Amino acid sequence: MNEHTPVFANPLVGLGYEDATLLSPGALSAVCARPGVGKTAFLVQMALWAISHDKNVLHVSLGDPIKKVDLWYHDFFANLSRRSAIQDASAAWMTFFPRRFIMTFKVEGFSVPKLKERMADLVEQKIFIPHVILIDGLESDIYLSKIIEDLKNLARKFSIPVWISVQTQQYPQTEDASRVPAPLHEIAGVFESIVSIEGSIEQIHVRSVKGGSGKASRPSLRLDPSTLLLALDDPH
Repeated sequence: MNEHTPVFANPLVGLGYEDATLLSPGALSAVCARPGVGKTAFLVQMALWAISHDKNVLHVSLGDPIKKVDLWYHDFFANLSRRSAIQDASAAWMTFFPRRFIMTFKVEGFSVPKLKERMADLVEQKIFIPHVILIDGLESDIYLSKIIEDLKNLARKFSIPVWISVQTQQYPQTEDASRVPAPLHEIAGVFESIVSIEGSIEQIHVRSVKGGSGKASRPSLRLDPSTLLLALDDPH
């Protein structure tokens, strides 16, 4: 990095996640929510934070085209830069985008062996060497458990942290907030960290249901409805 590169704050420090936990080599972590509640917003902020700490991020999008994902990055970088009072955001962005590579798959065409093949092509041709992998758009179908098992093996084999987003089922909010939502509840043991996003666009809460044990831990964070940036939740 150079003098134009900002260093963004750990977006999950309020939930007790330390930097080393979020980027632990070989760790598999998940963010889960119903459709349209903020999973992509969460992952993009995680990516920008990792990039600001000298990590190359491979963003794998299942279903969304590259231009749409790239727009997410531009918008969130602009919002984070304003919140962090970055003086020259344009110059800063030029140091960020070479450290991010967007790869797309159709949802039905995704598999971990295919991902490994495409990663190998990037690395062998010295196009991009990822330090962090984000996979956005996994659905809760009959193949999910196998995909997650394969992703865990990939994370361990390459000693690289992997974060995924998973579409989850609704369950009553009166139940224990620490409960792991379906369909991850039966395979929660393979994850080092699980974050749940709940609510509507006016009030979106972000909670840790596995991991995040630091002293700074709060019950939840929130997504600011105007920017979708992670922020400290209201004290009540």
